[in-house]
Amino acid sequence: MFEALMLVCFGASWPASIYKSVTLKDVRGKSKLFLWLVLTGYCFGIVNKILTGVDWVIIFYIAVGLLVLADLTLYYYYSSRSGDRR
Repeated sequence: MFEALMLVCFGASWPASIYKSVTLKDVRGKSKLFLWLVLTGYCFGIVNKILTGVDWVIIFYIAVGLLVLADLTLYYYYSSRSGDRR
């Protein structure tokens, strides 16, 4: 239960980040490395659940991982449109 609550708390910030990217069409100030590290961490969490026993918490790992992936996709989309190659 506490693992799920942790994921909900960590995941709560991603919709705001995605909304900001979409509305401003600007990703300056975001770190590509940070986004990749966070996404990798969620992937490791999913792998851990698969290897040690799948339970309902995996849904949160997948959901938050998809939000991070969406933000990362927006990063590449808007940075390529602005000519910013960070």
